[in-house]
Amino acid sequence: MAKKKNATNRSRTPHSKEFLKFIASDWAENPKPLPPLHEVAPFAKARREKLAKAFAGHVIVIEASLPRIRSNDTDYRYRPATAFTHLTGWGSQTVPGSVLVIDARKKTPKTTLYLMPTAGKDSDEFFANPAIGEFWVGQRPTLEEVEASLGIKTADIKKLEKHREGFQKVLTEKSPKLKVFLSEMRFVKDDYEIAEMRKAVAASITGFEDIARNLRRATTLRRGERVIEGAFFARARLEGHDLGYETIAASGANACILHWTKNDGEVIDGDLILVDAGVEVDSLYTADITRTLPINGKFSKEQRFVYQAVLEAADAAFAVAKPGVKFRDVHNAAMEVIAAKVSELGLIPVSSEDALKPDNQHHRRFMVHGTSHHLGIDVHDCAQARREMYQDGILEEGMIFTIEPGLYFHKDDLKVPENYRGIGVRIEDDVLVTKDGVENLSSALPRDPDALEAWLQKLI
Repeated sequence: MAKKKNATNRSRTPHSKEFLKFIASDWAENPKPLPPLHEVAPFAKARREKLAKAFAGHVIVIEASLPRIRSNDTDYRYRPATAFTHLTGWGSQTVPGSVLVIDARKKTPKTTLYLMPTAGKDSDEFFANPAIGEFWVGQRPTLEEVEASLGIKTADIKKLEKHREGFQKVLTEKSPKLKVFLSEMRFVKDDYEIAEMRKAVAASITGFEDIARNLRRATTLRRGERVIEGAFFARARLEGHDLGYETIAASGANACILHWTKNDGEVIDGDLILVDAGVEVDSLYTADITRTLPINGKFSKEQRFVYQAVLEAADAAFAVAKPGVKFRDVHNAAMEVIAAKVSELGLIPVSSEDALKPDNQHHRRFMVHGTSHHLGIDVHDCAQARREMYQDGILEEGMIFTIEPGLYFHKDDLKVPENYRGIGVRIEDDVLVTKDGVENLSSALPRDPDALEAWLQKLI
């Protein structure tokens, strides 16, 4: 996984024999006990066993990935690949370039985690290599430490190429069948995953409180949306690994742009601001929450009508979500309300019942996205799953997904009455399927407009 040591004008590291002798001497030993077995270990083991059983007779190779270059010798913050994280449980502490190998050719599968261990002081790597050296990026864990923590046999990654020579019937994530299976096995979350999702949601709710506290300041600056973005990002870094995705901080008419991430607009008293954000915790599970907030703490008449319409659509989706129901039925329930509301405003040329017919769909002009997506390690989790297992799939206890209807009246949409133009509202919650319905994991963040106004008044 080591990067090449490019000869650049930035290189000033001495390599004389005298210097190498000097820098390698007089370092204190820092013995420490091996870490305990991580709580994720038994869950990750069960996932690997399920995978090995499904692909018996094969060698499965899952890579953590290398860092992505941002520019020249500067990388983006490292995040290992999703499947690797799910199968090892390593999370944000993963050593870049590591590789998981599950040899399922025999009755008892053999699993090995290959990684680059920390270098000894007798090597120039620890001070001279800015990509992986201890002086530059800190000490990497030993093989023994990783093995003790994750409960997986480890080996130096330098041995991997030699070991590959004995591999037969190898499957990697480029295999379509394996890619689909890895995605679909994440549909139902285990107890560890559910606990991590609760952590991600709790941290995100605190992030929204930080947003509320910064609303007034945001109105005083030219690019106030970035004040909101920055407030949430600070919380994500404090309580987690990173953002689960780029924050949408969309004020005024920007809220009608579904993936608005420029976040360079003004935050104006009297407007709404739509914030779609989620904290990714160190296990790499992420929340995905949206709230649309009146910037001065009070909804106008028109804003409240749109907000209440979206809330009713969300509540309709909540009402039908339970085990045994098709995933797409959650969306359909929300759409019935959306169609009725835009019909009430006179925005469509047919009745709401006619609008819902597959050949019509007039109401979708004002909400073109879906109501739900699965959620977990990826913000759009299980994305490689087969359609019949996703949109046409059946809800099961332990699934986690979003409910996020919206209404978006663009500022230049002439079909919309002028006093509604530029209003965009989305309400998004993260839900866990239970035995007889769903639990709203993000319910601690107010949804009702009166409760939301009261919450804001305490914070802004």
